[in-house]
Amino acid sequence: MTSILQILLLILDVAKFVILAHIIMSWLINFQVLNLRQPLVAQLWDGLNRLLEPIYSRVRSVLPNMGGLDLAPLLVLLGVYALRIVLVNNAYSFQ
Repeated sequence: MTSILQILLLILDVAKFVILAHIIMSWLINFQVLNLRQPLVAQLWDGLNRLLEPIYSRVRSVLPNMGGLDLAPLLVLLGVYALRIVLVNNAYSFQ
C-alpha cells in the first residue's frame, strides 16, 4: 500500500509542476518575454491550456467575477498542496 501512496504523491508533484509552469508561462507571455508566434511556445501553451482548462473552468464557475484577476490557478495549486498534506498526514493508513 505504500507504493500507492508514493504514486499518488508523484501524481500530485507532477500536477504541481504543470500548474506552476502554466502560471509562469502566462506571466512571461503577458509581459512579452515569450512570443506565441514561436511554434514551440505556441504548442506548449496550447497543450498546457488543454490540460488545465477543464479544471480551471470548474473552479472559475464557483468563484465570483474578479474583474480580470484569475484566481483559479492559485486555488487549484492550493488544493494540490492541501491534498498532499492530507495524504502525508494519513500515510499510516496506507501501511
